[in-house]
Amino acid sequence: MKPISIIISLVFFGLLLSCANDSENNKTEEVTSNGWTVDFFDDFETFNPENWQDQRIWVNNEAQCYVPNGEFGTREVSDGTLKLKVINIGEKRPCDNMDKYGKQHPETEYVAGRLASKNKKEFVKGKWTARLKLHGNGEASMFPAWWILGAQNNESPVQEENENICWPLTGSGEIDIFEHHGDHQKDHFTTGAIKSLGECDKGDWWSLRKGFDASLNEYHDYSVEWEGSDLIYRLDDKEIYRNDSLGDHYPEPMFAILNYAKITDSPMTGDWVMEVDWVKHEYWK
Repeated sequence: MKPISIIISLVFFGLLLSCANDSENNKTEEVTSNGWTVDFFDDFETFNPENWQDQRIWVNNEAQCYVPNGEFGTREVSDGTLKLKVINIGEKRPCDNMDKYGKQHPETEYVAGRLASKNKKEFVKGKWTARLKLHGNGEASMFPAWWILGAQNNESPVQEENENICWPLTGSGEIDIFEHHGDHQKDHFTTGAIKSLGECDKGDWWSLRKGFDASLNEYHDYSVEWEGSDLIYRLDDKEIYRNDSLGDHYPEPMFAILNYAKITDSPMTGDWVMEVDWVKHEYWK
């Protein structure tokens, strides 16, 4: 027969296990109570190379050069957030960014950060959300964005055999969850899909998107989700826009992109910063 002290200890240990299991079950219920299950979450306690890679590419005739490894402070992970920046380094320097046709970016004094989850975290449909804010907004040529792109996109980096589809054809489709066009107005962003016109490099940027006002210098959750065949865009979990019957136009795995671009040579004041608290993907259970 076991001494009474051992029996009491075993009973107490069992109660602790039961409480721990109940707590874990409650945690799981909190995550899935709305029908969504999280399969990717990055809260940027550190920079995780299993989730992200630098994407150094020249698109949209952007004025800045994307640099690797946070060079010049363009990508910083500190205090639990990611900061992507556009910085004027004061003198023009060579830029090794290429467009997909092999044309090299001209020398520029502007450098910036761009991250992609390409070949790291890619998902079919579901729900993508990022919590982010801007430090300053409304300056001409500001172009920060949070968006997703088809995983077979043929733009740099090309790392797998099937990455051979031209934007915005199926396999290389684009959905813009958050874009701020500083040329237009302060505290305003656009959201929506790019309509493929059925040919390489032929996309309709504007007919499937809409603009909204928000306090961009404060944190907000910006998301897109597939609901049946619709795409629903949410601000702080509230539906603000919907692309009816468009979700099935994006059957491919998609990866996430966070970037801060400068779209003209107009003067800039200080460093431009987009701060990201977290990014996640969920699927409907």
